[in-house]
Amino acid sequence: MNRVDLHVHSNKSDGTFTPAQLVDYALEKELSAFALTDHDTTDGLDEAISYAADKPIEVIPGIEFSTEYEGKDIHIVGLYLHYKEPSFQAKIQAFVDSRTTRNIRMCRNLQEAGIDITYEKLCEENPDAVITRAHYAVYLKNHGYVTSYADAFAQYVGDHCKYFVPREKVTPSQAVELILQNGGVPILAHPPLYHMGKDRLDTLVYTLKQAGLIGIEAIYSTYERQEERDMFRLAEKYGLLPSGGSDFHGKTKPGLDLAVGYGKLFVPEEFLDNIRKAAKI
Repeated sequence: MNRVDLHVHSNKSDGTFTPAQLVDYALEKELSAFALTDHDTTDGLDEAISYAADKPIEVIPGIEFSTEYEGKDIHIVGLYLHYKEPSFQAKIQAFVDSRTTRNIRMCRNLQEAGIDITYEKLCEENPDAVITRAHYAVYLKNHGYVTSYADAFAQYVGDHCKYFVPREKVTPSQAVELILQNGGVPILAHPPLYHMGKDRLDTLVYTLKQAGLIGIEAIYSTYERQEERDMFRLAEKYGLLPSGGSDFHGKTKPGLDLAVGYGKLFVPEEFLDNIRKAAKI
């Protein structure tokens, strides 16, 4: 049975592989397809799709939206997007602008903590990338302020750190609707990571199903067996398609590999076949 990976990041957001390098690595890992789902950007899709055009692999045009629900950071993946639509790109630009405002403020906070950082320096070290907290972690480690990425989040850029600045976000339902409006298949990413509790998560899934949610990540790199069973149960309860992916980022998530996650991940191509049908591919 062929293997796919439906949740992958490049250096156009907070991964470390270029889109073309991801294609080569996906071939090395013997994937039949992978979805490039960078955070709030589609900037890497043309490169990846063009580079893969004459190769035996499918690059699925995707995105991962960061949204907010009752104080929680909820991620919605969109697959098979008509990403070149001007109206869609205008919406994405609004997300990027809100990130920029947040990043400028967060750099000022870190400067007050004695860290030599500016938004311009971050951009210089990460050209053409959508700056996320992972870039801050790399910067802090590379410049000797912390000894690990985990320390960077614990001390400086985690949700509860005094230097962190949240950014204005859309709701998960709005992200689902935007993906649907642009021909895509909306999928709720890694629900167990939100630590919401069974009833609260059930309410979220019900709400998103009403908005048009089509899939849920039933297989993911960090899931325990019970979490995986719970996700399949939710998928069955609400008539959602199971999806799955590694959430590969490269060096910013050490030990987590494309296609196999932490070693045991396997996402069957059957998942993708059903998602293609939903996307009318």
